[in-house]
Amino acid sequence: MMRSKFDEQLEYLNVELIKMGALCEEAISSAIKALLDDDQEMSRKAQDTDREIDQKERDIESLCLKLLLQQQPVARDLRVISSALKMISDMERIGDQASDIAEITAFISGNEVQSRIHIRDMALAAINMVTESIDSFVRKDMSLAQNVIQSDDTVDALFLKVKEELISLIKGDNGSAEAYMDLLMIAKYLERIGDHATNIAEWVLFSITGKHVEG
Repeated sequence: MMRSKFDEQLEYLNVELIKMGALCEEAISSAIKALLDDDQEMSRKAQDTDREIDQKERDIESLCLKLLLQQQPVARDLRVISSALKMISDMERIGDQASDIAEITAFISGNEVQSRIHIRDMALAAINMVTESIDSFVRKDMSLAQNVIQSDDTVDALFLKVKEELISLIKGDNGSAEAYMDLLMIAKYLERIGDHATNIAEWVLFSITGKHVEG
């Protein structure tokens, strides 16, 4: 009976992690829409979503602690719960970075340079990494987790491409140098989001195998 209750709570943990992951995707998408469409309403939405992510982190942390204190988890359960605690920390940082991107968009409002660099591709790749990292945990899919880790190379390569594009633009138009530097900062935040998704995937592998191997 106790085990059945415990399994129900573990399933609820999965559901809450999916919800938190979806909020992360929403925050990034809103921030990038704010950037590409010069939509400050989307900027506010990204920042509001970040606050929801913060609350979701507190809720899941509380759930994990209850599972640890009130139940008698076996080694496998302990790995799942400890991995979840690590994952929500990375997801919280993803929310922060999406909010930071949204905040920066206000400073480059009216500047259309973002349409001339590969920032959209980078954002889509980062969002996909976040989605797949959470899916791999819920499905206990080691192959998908490994795919996320490998995808970080794609995001890193896109960051370098955006950086090169911006350096070229700065050389040709010093008058917009400040906006270009803001866009470089946004690209850096997206690169960090990819890093956090990679961390999540690595914790997925740990939750399944008991071994933490950095990608």
